[in-house]
Amino acid sequence: MTIAAKAAGPARPSPRERRMHRRYRLDLHASPYLYIAPFFVLFAVFGLFPLAFTAWVSTHEWSLLSDEHVFVGTGNYEALLTDPYFWNALGNTLSILALATVPQLLAALLLAHVLTLRMRAQTFWRMGMLLPNVASVVAVAVIFSQLFGRDFGLVNWILDSLGAGRIDWQAGTASSHVAIAVMVAWKWTGYNALIYLAAMQAVPREVYEAAHLDGASRIQQLFHVTVPMIRPTIVFTVIVSTIYGLQIFAEPQLFGGGGPNGVTGGASRQFQTLTLYLYEHGFNRGFQFGYASAVAWTMFAVIVLIALLNYLFIRRIRSSS
Repeated sequence: MTIAAKAAGPARPSPRERRMHRRYRLDLHASPYLYIAPFFVLFAVFGLFPLAFTAWVSTHEWSLLSDEHVFVGTGNYEALLTDPYFWNALGNTLSILALATVPQLLAALLLAHVLTLRMRAQTFWRMGMLLPNVASVVAVAVIFSQLFGRDFGLVNWILDSLGAGRIDWQAGTASSHVAIAVMVAWKWTGYNALIYLAAMQAVPREVYEAAHLDGASRIQQLFHVTVPMIRPTIVFTVIVSTIYGLQIFAEPQLFGGGGPNGVTGGASRQFQTLTLYLYEHGFNRGFQFGYASAVAWTMFAVIVLIALLNYLFIRRIRSSS
């Protein structure tokens, strides 16, 4: 290189090179946002807009039978919170949630632990765990409604043969909650067991070997080694199961027992859940969309509150351990 070229410094890029450099920088910074933009566009159209519109409808006396939509502010929420049927539906929902979720997750944990053991045809048993979840919710509800039938149900036939007598599962509050909880647990236990199994397989084998050398049995290893190691997965299943349990609809709806005037969840609302209460006012009794929207937003607030309580409870357990 000549002395003159060195003095002149590096060559300035041409206009074409500058345009290519700008396009490259634009592509580098804008492409990631363009790749994820379709999700946010669809979420805004089918997620955020319905939420905002439902909130707007909940502040009106809104019915499909009338073109007039009178603004009532918080009137629907005030009427909702003073309606004893709403509190009955909330209590039923929490009762079914507790009866279905706690035994379901405990059974899933034990099944996952069994599937980690050496056994023949492991793939077959693992696939079998998922079969109830593959079945349609409607099919599961219809089949279990027949099983819990008062006169010809298989469960009552077994109870009668054992001398315990027959139970009218739909008529009672506790019995109907148990029947619906069994439906939910049967469908989702295997699914949660496979989630736990995947988490258990990620636990280092050296931890179990050390526990075995210390004399820990398999049950002790499960509760003192496995459970602490897969705690984040347990938190995930608890929150997801809670959200599903608070929105339960198909099982109690197809369990039968509707009352007069479009009442859902049994003749005396003995197993009416929040979603059935919403459905009753939104579609069975004058298409009261304003009131039903208030129920939907109240149910959303309950779900957020219970999920937050779950999170704080698990966080406290984690900090104390």
